[in-house]
Amino acid sequence: MNGEKGFTYPAALALIIVVSISLMVVQKQWSTMVKREKERELFFRAGQIIDGIESFYKSSSKDSQQYPRSLKLLLKDNRFQGVKRHLRKNYKDPMTKQGEWGIIYDGKGGIKGVFSKSKDEPMKKGNFPKIYKSFEKKKNYYDWKFVYEPKKETAS
Repeated sequence: MNGEKGFTYPAALALIIVVSISLMVVQKQWSTMVKREKERELFFRAGQIIDGIESFYKSSSKDSQQYPRSLKLLLKDNRFQGVKRHLRKNYKDPMTKQGEWGIIYDGKGGIKGVFSKSKDEPMKKGNFPKIYKSFEKKKNYYDWKFVYEPKKETAS
């Protein structure tokens, strides 16, 4: 009986240590999964905005094509008789708490793209689709620029 005294306390401490280490590993994996999901959401949301900018641009008359002056114009384009929507909803930047996008202007006051204001380091470093090859080895999300550039039509 004397040999059994004090065994419960060290066993309980060992169990607490094992559970704590396990929880730290799970937390690390969980935060990695959350960050990867946010990255996927960043591509989706920025892609939707770029598609909206492209739609707005292409809806302009051929001789005076222009970018929108604000992202709100993508939600309701007042240039037409009826309601024309180029974007279904106002997508927020998933990488920042404020959800506010950085804006890329065309030099004439029109918006041609967006970027995340997050200075965090991306999980994804390579193997991007062709349109995002410039994202390879960027140091932070801030450097990922989602831009609509109209293709120049060549005379045949």
